[in-house]
Amino acid sequence: MAQHTNGHGDHPDLDLQEIHDCLAQLAREAGEMMKAATPSTQTSGSKKNSVDLVTETDRAVEEMVSIRLRARYPTFARGSFLGEETYQPGMQLTAAPTFVVDPVDGTVNFVHGNPYVSVSLALCVDKRPVVGIVYNPFTSMFYSAIKGRGSFLNQTIPLPLKVEPAPLTAGLRSALVAVEWGSDRLGHNWDLKLDTFRNLGQQGRGMVHSMRSLGSAALNFCAVAAGTIDLYWEAGCWAWDVAAGWLILEEAGGIVADANPGGWSPTIDGRTYMAVRACKDGAGQREIVQEFWKLVPGRFVFDD
Repeated sequence: MAQHTNGHGDHPDLDLQEIHDCLAQLAREAGEMMKAATPSTQTSGSKKNSVDLVTETDRAVEEMVSIRLRARYPTFARGSFLGEETYQPGMQLTAAPTFVVDPVDGTVNFVHGNPYVSVSLALCVDKRPVVGIVYNPFTSMFYSAIKGRGSFLNQTIPLPLKVEPAPLTAGLRSALVAVEWGSDRLGHNWDLKLDTFRNLGQQGRGMVHSMRSLGSAALNFCAVAAGTIDLYWEAGCWAWDVAAGWLILEEAGGIVADANPGGWSPTIDGRTYMAVRACKDGAGQREIVQEFWKLVPGRFVFDD
């Protein structure tokens, strides 16, 4: 297995193409496991509350991926694996090469038979994604990226889908925006989401074209990367929800700002994100973020 140093801090880096190909294979195998499963609302369990669901497939996929990665990359995978189903409070993303895994992103969709479900696999170095795979086995949509090499749909179609995406200078009034309810349905953060949703839709305020909820943060990021959604605003997700999609978006020319007003340097594990699609020369990207921030009447606060 080839090794070389490619400038990712002090960490010796494995061949990113080889890691990409490995993650791609694991994603496809995970997809077969998901398609073979028969989840339902009756057989799923819950974690935090009745809408924070988990299935045996979530656990089985993460176990398969972690075992395979630890065996293939023993020099850094042991102790450097961050997965949704094995996460424990206090675990943090470090600068060490770390695989960041969401085995089933969109579990609520999964148990209801809604096809917007994905497996999200990323390698992060210095707390930044350098390889990302997001695969929806039910629609055969396969998104991938390697740092500095662009991002692709089904490994052959460059993203964004339009060669010259339209500018965003018309602002929110011409935007299709993705949002999610999330699993926290009470308290300050929930109220802030609802107030912002109202401001986005209200005539005389944001008056966006419409809002969409795909039910998967990873697929929302990929839709913004593809250019089929203009902007995705999210608070409450975790690193495994966004790491792969973040890289896919940035390699497609998009940007990530903070969901909280004023933040231009969000972190993978910061839990507040605003993803904005590509446009020629970035025309309108920063301006639409600033316009959006004016509609957010407060700041999200997370204890964990």
